[in-house]
Amino acid sequence: MKVVVTDEAPKALGPYCQAIVLGTLVFCSGQIPLDPRSMKVVEGGIEEQTEQVLKNLAAVLKAAGSDPSKVLKTTVFLRNLDDFQKMNVVYESVFGEHTPARSTVQAARLPLEVMVEIECIAALS
Repeated sequence: MKVVVTDEAPKALGPYCQAIVLGTLVFCSGQIPLDPRSMKVVEGGIEEQTEQVLKNLAAVLKAAGSDPSKVLKTTVFLRNLDDFQKMNVVYESVFGEHTPARSTVQAARLPLEVMVEIECIAALS
């Protein structure tokens, strides 16, 4: 196993790493909408938070030797499922034609009271 760490994504808030590479797979921890430089939640609504989460995931994937086009599965945690459509527009703008498998669930409470968290499993480039 190889631990993935990058300064281009937020540091872990607990006893976990940003990602683990095992064989040809990358297992990314959930990312929340923290600016990696300030470690503060980005301002704005679900769209801005989703955009930051996906930027953070892309940075972790890059550090691991992968990228969003190699994502096999995502899990999206929303504070409120009423935000699904707005989140989905941003999500689709990042993934485009590539449509990884996905689960989306409403979570009663996310770290730092954010609106969205996304984790993923990807293949190495």
